[in-house]
Parts: sequence; structure tokens; C-alpha cells
Amino acid sequence: MDHEKAPAYDGEPKVYDQHKANDQPRQSEEGEVFDNADQLQRHLGNRQIQLIAIGGSIGTALFVSINSGLYRGGPGSLFIAYTLYSIMLAFVNNCAAEMTVYMPVSGGFIRLAGHWVDEAFGFMAGWNFFFYEALLIPFEITALNLVLSYWRDDIPAAAVIAACIVLYAALNILAVKIYGEAEFWLSGGKVILIMILFSFTFITMVGGNPQHDAYGFRYWKNPGSFAEYRTTGSLGRFEGFLAALWSASFTVVGPEYVSMVAAEAKRPRRYIKSAFKTMYIRFGIFFILGALCVGIVVAYNDPTLTAILGGTAGGSGTAAASPYVIAMQNLKINGLPHLVNALMITSIFSAGNTYTYCATRNLYGLALEGRAPKILRKCTKSGVPIYCFCVVMCFPFLAFLQLGNSSSTVLTWLNPQVSLITAGGVINYIVICATYLAFYKACETQGLDRNTLPYKGWFQPYCGYIGLGWMFFIVMTYGYSAFSPWSVNDFFYNYTMVILAPVLFIFWKVVKKTRFVASSEVDLIWEAPVVDLYEKMLLGEGVGFWTEMLQLVGLRKNVGRHRDSIAE
Repeated sequence: MDHEKAPAYDGEPKVYDQHKANDQPRQSEEGEVFDNADQLQRHLGNRQIQLIAIGGSIGTALFVSINSGLYRGGPGSLFIAYTLYSIMLAFVNNCAAEMTVYMPVSGGFIRLAGHWVDEAFGFMAGWNFFFYEALLIPFEITALNLVLSYWRDDIPAAAVIAACIVLYAALNILAVKIYGEAEFWLSGGKVILIMILFSFTFITMVGGNPQHDAYGFRYWKNPGSFAEYRTTGSLGRFEGFLAALWSASFTVVGPEYVSMVAAEAKRPRRYIKSAFKTMYIRFGIFFILGALCVGIVVAYNDPTLTAILGGTAGGSGTAAASPYVIAMQNLKINGLPHLVNALMITSIFSAGNTYTYCATRNLYGLALEGRAPKILRKCTKSGVPIYCFCVVMCFPFLAFLQLGNSSSTVLTWLNPQVSLITAGGVINYIVICATYLAFYKACETQGLDRNTLPYKGWFQPYCGYIGLGWMFFIVMTYGYSAFSPWSVNDFFYNYTMVILAPVLFIFWKVVKKTRFVASSEVDLIWEAPVVDLYEKMLLGEGVGFWTEMLQLVGLRKNVGRHRDSIAE
């Protein structure tokens, strides 16, 4: 659909010209509005979306894998790297927020890329994100077995894998409301864990430990703030900083998960906007403060940390490798490491559950646009893309590889996958920034006043340009160590996704003969009228996050109780 000039967005229903079988929100017998322009249903409340966003942002990397950044870069490099990367990802988040709040479609930023940039660009972005999510599921299940071995090594691995597959299936095959509720509680465990670790850091650093040692920032002075890595001197310290930066690029995530749940939010204009806006707080508290705490509690040359990462001691995938647990052991604190390991189990399970959900919704978005088989568009009555779910559930079975080998061996096989996943994640951010810049240009060309949008990003389009440039720099230099000394294996581990992305783009462009969408032809109306009608037919203003939290414990029950009813 071509547009010479898009009408200013004023929240009023616009003419809807998409070739959909049903272009109006549907009403259930109970009077609940739940429809998109497709078959997904809007059942996720504010508190569920906020915790899903946290669940997607916080993984075991923040508790364990961050140790590699500390070991190679030192506390100063780790803190600077995580702060810098969080700022850059905030620029990306700013781009994703404006687009997604205005156009909260199924498939999130993936479908926006196909509609607003180029169909081939959307094809590449969709399959990159699908493999990014789906390949992480068996990795998390295998890691779960390894974490359980912290207590005992005779737990049947097959039983754990089977239990994970059954639970992921049960939580994702039911209505999205059930998934949202489960993820709310699982993600709550992550928040509790990180608050415990932050409290542990502060209390012990001021002397609240069995040794009454107020160590403060001692490890920033001895052995120092900046470690040398690969070489010595200033170059070695710079390479240490780069190693910490690569650690941050794997650990610090978030905007993509909010984008993927937008199509199933009860009130996307309000709840999704709130989730994106609080993302900046998450970056500051969880990632920047988390990096600071890790550098406080453990020295980068700690003997236990060095032995684990150097391969001379076991426990690299369990709580034993966590800088916090190492600090607890150094301070002779008993019991707390077991609690950390227990909460890490909920963290890992929650991560796998989120990956299953996002991979399913992404594949459904691809099918809607004809970039995956049409049969995958089939949804259950509760709004679950059933065939997409079946395809995604094939991936967890890769975790059974560990039955013929140890969990640590399988994780060693899958460790190169971390490099693949990191590159895939950064490519997602490149897609978001590039799509936003196309959207911004289209708004200028067609005369759509961004001040009339439900959320206007700040400092645009400069956030888009800076985010795009930064993420392109990261994805191109992430595997520089493969060149000195030259390693074919390391090169493909780090750059397979970088090579695959343009291959996918060129393949679809040649097959479908697609073209880049001109700014004057970008469809800035698309599904906005459906969302406008949906929200206008709901009573009230909805409820805030803390109000929903109070309602969990029986308080303020009458507030917003008609928020999902159709207006008369």
C-alpha cells in the first residue's frame, strides 16, 4: 500500500487496508477483548510483562559467566565495559520502544524490519533470531544438569532433560496467560537472587562477615583495576578491556524480549511503553551495578577463579564458578552458596522457558509473512501457534547428547555456540537500529508528526545512528583473536552468523526479487487501527505494576477490575 503522506497519529481508528480475514478486534462470550489482526490473544498483564522483560534480561551470565570478564579485564575494565555497553544498548532500546509501542505486531521487530526496510531484510532478521533463541534451549538444559551436580553427580541426566522438555511444553502449550504467570514467578526468583548478592556485597565489604574484614575496594588497588590479557603493558590492558566488553555483549540484553511479547499485551500502548522505559533502570541496576559488585568481592587473580577458568579445577558451569560464591568461600560463609545454586536453577529454567516462547512467536511471525511454511500459522483456541511450538520443541532434544558424554563435555561442544549466539544477538540490535532509521525517514517523508505517536524516542535519529555504528563495530571485531594466531575453528565460531546473515538476505532477495521499500511507500498505518480499536473498546485506564502486585496479596482488588471489558 503506497502512501504519499501519512496522517498524523492521533489515536483515532484509521482506514485499515491489510488483506486480513478479520480486521476487527473480536469479543468473547465473557466480553473480553483479546485479538490482534492475527490469532494471538492479548492476555499478558503489566506485572507479567515487566517480569518477562527482567527474565529475558537476566541470565546465568550475570551470576557466573561474568567471571571471564573479571578474570581477563580486571574490575575497572569490567565496570567500564558493562557501563559503556549498557549505554549503547539503551540507544537501541530507545529505537525499539518508539516503533513497538506504535506498532505492537506479532513477531515484533522482525516483522517491522520486513515491512519497513525490505522483505529480504525481514527474512534474514527472522531466521537469525529464530536460531539465536532455539539453539539456546538445549544449552540451558545441559547447564541445568551441570548446576545440579554442585550437590551430587548421580542425578539422572535423562530424567532432568525429560522433565525440562515436559515443563517447557506444558507452560508454552497452554494459554499465554499461563505462560506469563509462570514466567512472572520464575523471573521473581532471579530478582530475589540478585538482590541477595547485592546485599551480600555491601554488607561484607563494610565488615559484616565472619572475619570482620572491611575490605571495601581493596581488590581495585591490589592486584589492581586493570588486568593484562594476551599481551603485556598498555596493549595487554586494552585487550583485557576488550575481553570484558565481549563479556558484556553476551550478558547485557533485553529490548528484543519486550518487542516479542508486545502482540500479547493486554494494553500494549501502556504496558509495553512502561516495560521499555524501565529497561534503562534495569541496565543500571542489574548490569552496571552487577559488574561493580563482582569487581568488589573477588580479585581478578583469585586462586580459585584462576584455577576454574584456567581449566585446572572443576565447577566452571556451576555456582562454584560464580564470583559471589568464591567470595563466600573465601570469607568462610556457609549455607549461602547452596541458596545461590538453588536460585540459579530457577534462573536457568526461566531462561529456557523464555527462549522457547520467543522462538515460537518469532517462527509464527515468519509464517505470517510467508517466510516460513503457511502451515505454521495454525493457532489453538487459546492463541498458541501450535505447529511453530512443535518445531521449536525439537531443539531441546539436542540436550540428550550428554547421555553419551558428560555434561561438561557437551557444554564444551556447545561453548562455541556462545560466540555464535553473541553474534546473533548483536545482529538483532543492528536490525532494530536499521529498521528505526527507515521508520524515522518514512515519518519525515510522509509528514507523520512523531510528537503524535504514543511514545516518542529521545535524541533521534542520533540514537539510531550511534547504536547501529556501535553494534556493527562489535559484531565485526568480536572474534579478532582468531586472527592472531590464525585459527580456522575460532574464525567460524565467531563469524558464522556474520557470514550467514548476508547469505540469507541475498538468497531471499534473489528468490523473491524483493526491493528496499522507499520512504514514501512505507506502510505507516498497517496494524495501528486494529490496536487503536482494541484499546478504545476497553474500559478504564488499566492498572499499574505495583497495583497488580498489591492485588496478588488481596489488596486494592477493585482497582481496574473492569479493565478488560468492552466499553458500551
